[in-house]
Amino acid sequence: MESISEDERDRFLSTFRHEAVHLEMRDIYATNIERDRFTTWLRGEPLDPDSEAEWWRPWFDLMRRNTEAGKTLRRLRIVSEPVTDYIRFEWLDAAELVKAGEDVRWLPRRKASTILLPGNDFWMFDRETVAFTHFSGDGHVLGHEVTTDPATVSNCESAFEEAWKRAIPHNEYKPT
Repeated sequence: MESISEDERDRFLSTFRHEAVHLEMRDIYATNIERDRFTTWLRGEPLDPDSEAEWWRPWFDLMRRNTEAGKTLRRLRIVSEPVTDYIRFEWLDAAELVKAGEDVRWLPRRKASTILLPGNDFWMFDRETVAFTHFSGDGHVLGHEVTTDPATVSNCESAFEEAWKRAIPHNEYKPT
């Protein structure tokens, strides 16, 4: 595997040809800007609509370009139940992801027990490239690695597809 920067990982989101899939397995993430939005929401304060529009604009623009080009993006979140406050916040955000063109599903962790999952979250692009994200215990990104090793890609694909079959579409999942 080769270490890559976040920018290099993100370039795959613009250059994949057919499909990108994202597997998320943590119950909390700690990116700074998301942390600010989350903290505001956690205090019960409304998120500023103008700031939210600005926050979402780059993702909506990227997704519009991808969907207009006939590309698909699937996102799967494996979550502990009862869910953390952070996952409840992500669930609300997922409605925006769906509006942007993503297919989002949720899988309660108890339903994933018999799936052999990789140890880290990943993006997989065109069933050829996997980009893993490494996190600290408290949810901070430590780095990224990419591989095109056929065995690793196949293992990630198998795990994702098995989890996807068991997962609940966003509009049917209600966090507990």
